[in-house]
Amino acid sequence: MNERVWPSGAATAIGSMPGTDPAEAAAIVFGELPDFPHLPELPARGVGADMLGRTAALLVDLAVDVVPSGYRVAARPGHEHRRAVDLLRWDLDALQEAREKAGVTPPVFKVQLAGPWTLGAGIELPRGHRVLTDHGALRDFTSSLLDGLTGHVAEVQARTGAPVVVQFDEPSLPAVLAGGLSTPSGYGNVSAVPEPEARDLLATVIDGAKAITGQPVILHCCAAKPPLGLLREAGADALAFDLAALDGASAAFLDEIGEVWDGGATLFLGAVPTTAPASPLTLKDVGEPAFRLADRLGFNRSVLAERAVPTPACGLVGATPDWMRRALALSRDLGKAFVEPPEGW
Repeated sequence: MNERVWPSGAATAIGSMPGTDPAEAAAIVFGELPDFPHLPELPARGVGADMLGRTAALLVDLAVDVVPSGYRVAARPGHEHRRAVDLLRWDLDALQEAREKAGVTPPVFKVQLAGPWTLGAGIELPRGHRVLTDHGALRDFTSSLLDGLTGHVAEVQARTGAPVVVQFDEPSLPAVLAGGLSTPSGYGNVSAVPEPEARDLLATVIDGAKAITGQPVILHCCAAKPPLGLLREAGADALAFDLAALDGASAAFLDEIGEVWDGGATLFLGAVPTTAPASPLTLKDVGEPAFRLADRLGFNRSVLAERAVPTPACGLVGATPDWMRRALALSRDLGKAFVEPPEGW
């Protein structure tokens, strides 16, 4: 497996973007993030285009339907499941067309999907309980997800000509670990999942993705205090989180960041706000927290060029089109600043 396939100084985005036009989104990604483009997600298109529906479209021999409470396991693919599959296919067509128009083969290309715990938390069994409450069902979903990922990666490689890196999104993981998910009645909570159990399942999908791609695997968690140590122990090569999570962070959390960084992990630092701020931002405004983090943890600032990738703080679905372009441009320019910090930084 390659230790790092993305170029030093590259920047990328988390996944989601505003709008409903996959051709426009793909063209913007190749234009603004040429060294580390990703497959855009456009949740504004509705059911099937969100993170859960999009991931469900990859499942093999498993189907979901839409009920008032969300996605639910179905006996066979219905209209919503087929729509999710179609949307993903249109996105891949748009991706290939944008790459051909750009006339380039990127050094690396990123795809995103929901991790097993977020998938198991967000999809219901036929009786309304979450998939993660049934160990057998959770294993089936995990196996099906990896089967689907195999074909997805092969298709993306064929359409881009680039090595493919997988990012698992786990926004629900902290609630899974804390017992913060509600039961179907709404009057109770699902029992907390022990950390060893959570780690083992994550290790299964991480190992599986590495075997499929031969590339590092990224774990993204946008929670206030993401469990970075657990994700690293599960085998994640790179950890993506919002730099704002460091505001008021405890010494223990900072130590956790230092340990995973010192242990060789790459940090995907969410440095750029996902929506336009009240006052204009400069490159130095978005870059200072990353440089300050390296200083606080006692690292030479060269670690940012070696083992950091700037990104927006999270997905950009809530951004205006203008801010989305600005956020991607700031991320790209910050990647260059990691390699050659401007004078005075």
